[in-house]
Amino acid sequence: MDGHHPPPADGAFAAIDFETADHGPDSACAVGVVRVEGLRVVRREVVLIRPPRRRVLFTPVHGITWEMVAAASVFADAWPRLAPLLDGAAFLAAHNAPFDRRVLAACCAAAGLPVPELPFVCTVQLSRRRWGLRPNNLPAVCRRLGIGLIHHDPGSDAEACARIVIAAARPPEPLGESPF
Repeated sequence: MDGHHPPPADGAFAAIDFETADHGPDSACAVGVVRVEGLRVVRREVVLIRPPRRRVLFTPVHGITWEMVAAASVFADAWPRLAPLLDGAAFLAAHNAPFDRRVLAACCAAAGLPVPELPFVCTVQLSRRRWGLRPNNLPAVCRRLGIGLIHHDPGSDAEACARIVIAAARPPEPLGESPF
């Protein structure tokens, strides 16, 4: 997958979104994973994660505080609950995929877990190529496509990514023609 072409409509894929506590890519404090089969969302999981450091710098962005994650599972214990959503998936979708790919790799490395060997599809690139959308931050793309979003909620962000891929996989509507 190169992000230039929509994925096949019939396969399974997963969408992922991480929220981080600080600038370190190993500092995931929450993750949302959504599984799609046959262009339908079939499962959604959101997990709070105890980051490796107590400082949570990005609370103003995502609303997650140290108190909310202090007793949460560390990534090594949380990921096995989420990994099954990737079974048989053709790819992982993420909005600004390089960020989520980096966080996943860093968290897996720190936990001594294998990094999932799935290609990433970036929905920033996909929305730009498919619809020429600019700006193409997640809220802007969701507004244009009529996708509901609670931005920086990892479950909502992951589901929005999944729905962008689903929308891109559908054939374009012919203008001015009604299916009825």
